[in-house]
Amino acid sequence: QLQLAESGGGLVQPGGSLRLSCKGSGPTFSSYRIHWYREPPGREREWIASISSSSDEKTEYHDYVKGRFTVSRENVKNTAYLQMDSLKFGDTAVYYCMAGGFWGQGTQVTVSS
Repeated sequence: QLQLAESGGGLVQPGGSLRLSCKGSGPTFSSYRIHWYREPPGREREWIASISSSSDEKTEYHDYVKGRFTVSRENVKNTAYLQMDSLKFGDTAVYYCMAGGFWGQGTQVTVSS
């Protein structure tokens, strides 16, 4: 069973940056496609980005975050990252990573002046 743990959330001003990490347990982390989701206050959880498990590490982004967020991974560290730049008020949410149907506990990101 894969276990995931997000970290790196916090309070940031509009226009600022944060980098979230998703640390996975187990030797099979590199075989999983990693997905990032977020759950804004009062709204449903939504997909925002993914990175493939293959060597080309193909990435996909929701239009909400395209050009501002970058997903990457370091399989030797069993870790995936979500670099978030040019943050907006609307990016405030709990951010989750998911792989193979397994979810982390989430990390809060608050964008506020």
